[in-house]
Amino acid sequence: MLTVFLIVHGLLAVALLGAITHQALSVWWPARKPAGSFVGRFRSVPATSYTNAIVVLFLCTAFLGGVLIYPDFRVSVRPPLEQLGLWPALGVFDLKEHFTVVGMATLPAYWYFWRQPLTGQHARTRAMLTALLAFIVWWNFLVGHILNDIRGFGS
Repeated sequence: MLTVFLIVHGLLAVALLGAITHQALSVWWPARKPAGSFVGRFRSVPATSYTNAIVVLFLCTAFLGGVLIYPDFRVSVRPPLEQLGLWPALGVFDLKEHFTVVGMATLPAYWYFWRQPLTGQHARTRAMLTALLAFIVWWNFLVGHILNDIRGFGS
């Protein structure tokens, strides 16, 4: 069953990564003219359409990772990494845990400032909250994959 949880966790993480990346690029690098290229179309998405999906995906991914997968990691993966002295890998994973909590604490403000109707006076706040969440999601995604590559699932 853990394998199923890990696969679902990974799929949700990829969906979250795509949504937050679309939103971040549309906020920080908006398309100025009609989108003709792939990158232009990627940047021209309506940023507000991703807000609820990002909140739900972040919470579901964090729940799967923290509640259903993490106990097995703590018992079967972390001890061998400690015995091998891979402290930097464990340290960045600890940062991943902390960043996840910061992201979860940020979600209410993120959702509040992205709710409709949008006001121009909060554009910078929305951009900063989106950038923070994008950094957290990318960090967590990369660290999770790197740590899995070091130990491997089911080893």
